[in-house]
Parts: sequence; C-alpha cells; structure tokens
Amino acid sequence: MSFSSFSQASDLPTWSKLQEAYDSVGKTISVKELFKADPARFEKFSRTFTNYDGSEILFDFSKNIINEDVFKLLVELAGDASIEKLRDAFFAGEKINFTEDRAVYHIALRNQSNKVMKVDGVDVTPEVNSVLAHMKEFSEEVRSGRWTGYTGKPIKSIVNIGIGGSDLGPVMVTEALKFYAKRDLSVFFVSNIDGTHIAETLKAVDPETTLFLVASKTFTTAETCTNANTAKTWFLETAKDTAHIAKHFVALSTNAEEVAKFGIDVKNMFGFESWVGGRYSVWSAIGLSVILYIGYDNFEKFLKGAEAMDKHFTEQPLESNIPVIGGLLSVWYNNFFGAQTHLVAPFDQYLHRFPAYLQQLSMESNGKSISRGNEFVKYSTGSILFGEPATNSQHSFFQLVHQGTKLIPADFILAAQSHNPIEGNLHQRMLASNFFAQAEALMVGKTEEQVKAEGNPENIVPHKVFSGNRPTTNILCQKMTPATLGALIVYYEHLTFTEGAIWNINSYDQFGVELGKVLAKSIGKELDDSIPVESHDASTNGLINKFKAWSA
Repeated sequence: MSFSSFSQASDLPTWSKLQEAYDSVGKTISVKELFKADPARFEKFSRTFTNYDGSEILFDFSKNIINEDVFKLLVELAGDASIEKLRDAFFAGEKINFTEDRAVYHIALRNQSNKVMKVDGVDVTPEVNSVLAHMKEFSEEVRSGRWTGYTGKPIKSIVNIGIGGSDLGPVMVTEALKFYAKRDLSVFFVSNIDGTHIAETLKAVDPETTLFLVASKTFTTAETCTNANTAKTWFLETAKDTAHIAKHFVALSTNAEEVAKFGIDVKNMFGFESWVGGRYSVWSAIGLSVILYIGYDNFEKFLKGAEAMDKHFTEQPLESNIPVIGGLLSVWYNNFFGAQTHLVAPFDQYLHRFPAYLQQLSMESNGKSISRGNEFVKYSTGSILFGEPATNSQHSFFQLVHQGTKLIPADFILAAQSHNPIEGNLHQRMLASNFFAQAEALMVGKTEEQVKAEGNPENIVPHKVFSGNRPTTNILCQKMTPATLGALIVYYEHLTFTEGAIWNINSYDQFGVELGKVLAKSIGKELDDSIPVESHDASTNGLINKFKAWSA
C-alpha cells in the first residue's frame, strides 16, 4: 500500500529549491549576524507547547542555520511530501507499515479522551482500557503490600526481563521519573544475554520478595526467554515448588500457551496488539514496571502528556507544528549540510537514559535505504543519534562539537524547576548557566581578534579560535513531570515520523534487526560441541574455533 505519489524525496520540486538555497546562502548563513539584524528572530523561530495540565515546554529553534526563506522552503517540502496525508492515515489506523501489512497504532495506547480508534474496522479503545484497568488493579495490589510472595512477605524488588523496546522504554522512564517512585520498591532491568547481567541482578534480590516481569510479546524472544528461565531456576532453588512461580512471575505477552507452560498464571498476563512496535511499547503493558514504580496516577499523567503532543501534531499547521519543524531541520542538516550525526544532551541527570532510548527510536526507525516506491534512495537517511547528560558530557565529547571538523546539530534539554533544589538551588543555577552558555558559545564562537586581544601568543591563537555557527535546538521545560516526559517522548516520535515521511521510507519495520538473530541461532547450534567449523568465511571460522578452544 502506498501513501505517496513520489518515490524519491530528491525528485520533489522543493528539494531542488532547497539545494539552490543551500548553495547560494545556506553555506554562508551566519546565525550570529541574523540575530544582530533581526531582534525578533527568537520570537519568529521559537514555539511553545502547552500541555493538558497547563504546563509549558519552550522549543527554541532560533539558533539553527536557517533564515525565513529557508524555513518557508522546508515547510513547502513537507507539503510536497504529503506529510499531512500520511499522518492522517497513521492516526486513522491504516496499515502504513506496508511491508508487514500492519497499522502503527501505539497512539491508541494514550487515548485518554476515549475517542473511537479503529484498526480493521474494530474500535481498539475498549481493549486498551481493559489492559490499563488490569495494570492499575495489579499494581495497586503490589504497591499496597496486599500481593505477597509465597512466604507471605510483600514484594520489595521488581525485575523486568526484556530486550529492545521492552527494556529501553521502561528503564528510561523509571529513571526519568524516579522522583515520583515508591522508594521502598527497587526496580531492576535485565536485557543482555551476557550471563553477568542476570547474575548480578539476582545477587541483589531476595526470592521471597521479588516479582519478575517477563516482557516478550510472543514469549519466544531468545534472549528474554533464556534470562527468564535462568531466573526461574534461581527462584526454584529456594522456593522448590513450581506452584509458587505464579506469585513471583507475570507475563507481558500475548502467547497464553507459552506463558502457561512457563508456570505463569494466565490471569497475570498483560497483552498488547501487533500494531504496537517494540520501540513504542512503553505506553502499553510493557510499561507495567513503570506503573509499579511510580504509581498508576502518575502513569496516567504520562499518557495524557503524550496525548496532548499527539493532539498538537494532528491539529497544528505545518509552520507551527513543533515535531514537524524538528524533523524538517533534521532533513536540512542531513541532506544539505551532510551532517551525519544528531546530539541529544539532557541537562538533567534523571534523563541519563533518554539518549539511549532515542537511539532506538530514531535509528531503528529510519535506518533504511529503500523507499516506499521500492527503490534504493539517492540521499542520506537516518542520523547517528548519540548523547549523554550534560554537564558531564561537556568534559568528554563537547570538544568535537565545538572545534571538530564535523557539523553536529544538537538538542539541549533543561527543566527550569529542579526536583532537588539543594544548596538554595545553587546546583540548578549552575546547570542552567551551562545550558545557556553552551548553546550561545556554539553559535557565536570566538574570533581570531578576540583570541589575540586576550594576549595569547601568535602560535597559540589558531588553537583557541572557535568557528561558531554550530546549530542547537534548545528545549526548556518548566519541570520534568510525568506529563512533560510524555510530551517530550512524543515530540521525538513525530519528529522521526516527519523525517521518514520526507525521505519516503517505511519507518516502522526493522528487518535489519532480524538477520543477525537468524545467523546467531544457527551458529548457536555449532557452539554446542567442540568440533571445529568450516561452514563460514575464514574469519568467522577462525573466531568460532578459537572461542571453542578457549571456552572449553
């Protein structure tokens, strides 16, 4: 199924206009000079998002390498690519993931307004609400202490066993919203098949007071099932009776048969549909660890904040649409400036896992090279997204951002109000000063004249010059609440959608992930014995055979 009348983005009429604009003025636009020439630039290129609870997020795009003409062309490009048509199909439950013949409908999971939302003619809202009600009931049982382990003790530790979106989403959100957590409840996440991950986690918990959440839609995911079985073996060494599994293991899955085989009571199975992609699954039953940790009421606010950004995305015109603007800027840098990376630096320790979460969202979605017209694309797609919390990252990779040879567009994120205003809010003021200073420094740079005026020796002068004109998008929140985080995640979801719509690729399959899994399964059988292998290339054969010898 096709939702576009074009195959290559580079064939769109406005693409060539943008190339001309880049060739004529884009290379020489000085953002610093544009600010001098236009005192209203900040107002023209910043947008404020108002959340459902009245809180606001300011998105300042004014430090980006654009002028008004370029901005108009970028908006025109979005129109050429029929972004609004694809968006409307997306929100109508149409199967925009055409390679897998699936709707992409995680938006229905945050439908707090209870609108009718249909897939294949069936309203999915009642089922979504049913799962949410089940999660609420279960989480309140555990959090209150009414749900006890097999010896009658309340649950003190939650261990989420998953991988990919079944890990990255919940671990990021539980960290980001830790301020709201039930502090006598510890939450652990196990994803790596490296035995160290499960082994070290099990050392930190007590079988009598631990609840395991096994997160696998099919209940056949190799890494997750292996880790879950290791946890079960460890648990039964103490509990002895398999009947006790039902009190300590629940499933975030849809495969009742496999869940029951494992020993989990199917009443404690929390399902989600095939139209929920892994990297969008934190809004679904996969978010159970989040609810257990921060409480259902806070999770509901998280969903409402996400829904509010969905509403903005569907209702605002392109030139005012915050995720669309973010996506268009990404295309501008990727395809005309040749930028290959995108930095996200949260000035917020609670958001320390946010860049890792966005890596999957962005790179798994838009790491594609075939257009929806089944042609190899003629342009770059998919940025390499990376990041760490500032201010620590200022002492690691910011040097490259400031003075390296690569253009690295950056997003800086800060909450004005800290959850921990210690030392008379000194820490937050220092953090904020760095947030403002880094963005300004990247924009204005430092000239040779300024360096000389500081009295530096001639041979040192070139080393202290900063070119400036390094673009940043500055995102200033009032406070990092559940509603704010929900909206912020959805901003990046729809930014990613916008990129994919412009590039005319399917942002919702991930066949590249599957090839390695298939090969690993066949190689896994070869590792079960000590017989040397000869079935691969010379390098792989040599590595496998050396591993067999050393690990015997």
